[in-house]
Amino acid sequence: QVQLVESGGGLVQAGGSLRLSCVASGGTFSIMAMGWFRQAPGKEREFVSGINWVNINKWYAASVKGRFTISSDNAKKTVYLQMNNLKVEDTAVYYCGGPLTQARGAWVADYWGQGTQVTVFS
Repeated sequence: QVQLVESGGGLVQAGGSLRLSCVASGGTFSIMAMGWFRQAPGKEREFVSGINWVNINKWYAASVKGRFTISSDNAKKTVYLQMNNLKVEDTAVYYCGGPLTQARGAWVADYWGQGTQVTVFS
């Protein structure tokens, strides 16, 4: 069993920045990659970014590439998402997910955190 706990969400003006953190505990020895997803009201959950914390490969959704940066601290089993130049359309509940894998071309995760709200206002 893997437990994921996110933190760092909040309210920010467009153009601002936030940093999300996700701490993993439990059966983390089996995890190779972790990711961030988000779900806006009335929309399906979507992939935002992922990182393989063994070879440090990183993946980004086109909508956030160049603005968001994912990183990890393997010793702390923590994954971060630095979000810069935030836009109103980034408003969503952000979820940490892992282990991160691909199924039929889509990023998926077996375990999820409770989510953290990010609200961007103009």
